[in-house]
Amino acid sequence: MPSQKIETGHQDIVHDVAMDYYGKRVATASSDTTIKIIGVSNSSGSQHLASLSGHKGPVWQVAWAHPKFGSILASCSYDGQVILWKEGNQNDWAQAHVFNDHKSSVNSIAWAPHELGLCLACGSSDGNISVFTARPDGGWDTTRIEQAHPVGVTSVSWAPSMAPGALVGSGLLDPVQKLASGGCDNTVKVWKLYNGTWKMDCFPALQMHSDWVRDVAWAPNLGLPKSTIASASQDGTVVIWTVAKEGEQWQGKVLKDFKTPVWRVSWSLTGNLLAVADGNNNVTLWNEAVDGFKLDYITFTVPHHWYDGP
Repeated sequence: MPSQKIETGHQDIVHDVAMDYYGKRVATASSDTTIKIIGVSNSSGSQHLASLSGHKGPVWQVAWAHPKFGSILASCSYDGQVILWKEGNQNDWAQAHVFNDHKSSVNSIAWAPHELGLCLACGSSDGNISVFTARPDGGWDTTRIEQAHPVGVTSVSWAPSMAPGALVGSGLLDPVQKLASGGCDNTVKVWKLYNGTWKMDCFPALQMHSDWVRDVAWAPNLGLPKSTIASASQDGTVVIWTVAKEGEQWQGKVLKDFKTPVWRVSWSLTGNLLAVADGNNNVTLWNEAVDGFKLDYITFTVPHHWYDGP
């Protein structure tokens, strides 16, 4: 499939791109403080659908909610705000809710697996992680992980809702609520919700990076016992963290030293393919083999240095 160039119409750096559930629309976040919604198709190219204004600083990330909750987009910004945008009539977007719980830049947002309800995790430079969960009455409940990474949270990622080992175990298991986070303290941490309170679920924190962790991504596990997290760092490395079964120690293995900051990591839906975006403008795909991850192929080189994140 040939690559498709999309003219976003942004006036400044684009920090994030997110495709909706059906692969029909793309949302983009930019330092120009706006979010653009663009329709994409193989036949007719791209079409500008909407421009969302409301943030007062660079927008770092955008995230689509699962369509079972309607057409909802979340965005986070340097201005400390998280905004939920809801589409009424087609391409007619309005602010549905604004969260002002953080005292500084909100660097990362992630929707929980839809089985857990409409639930958004947010990581901030103030060191805290907040989790907002929609109530049936339209309000929101908030839980917090205070000082998750005291010098700043850079990234958050949800664990799959299917409990590890659910496919090979006996009986039905309740959905799990777990998060991975990365921070400016060079660590990755795992958190689990116990009776309404978030507690650290890895001891000690996962430490193999020598500089800021820029991104974390929890792999889909399809109910198998193993859990896997990828972390990308300013130090140039990507680490694959695995735990064979619940309660054991996480083990880390360096995927590669890219010799340049690594900005983002993203798993395929089946969890056996990892995409890595690095500071040399390369995106590489890594395939899981019996003896570890192997370079599958280089997908493309981005012509411009596009990332200048928090």
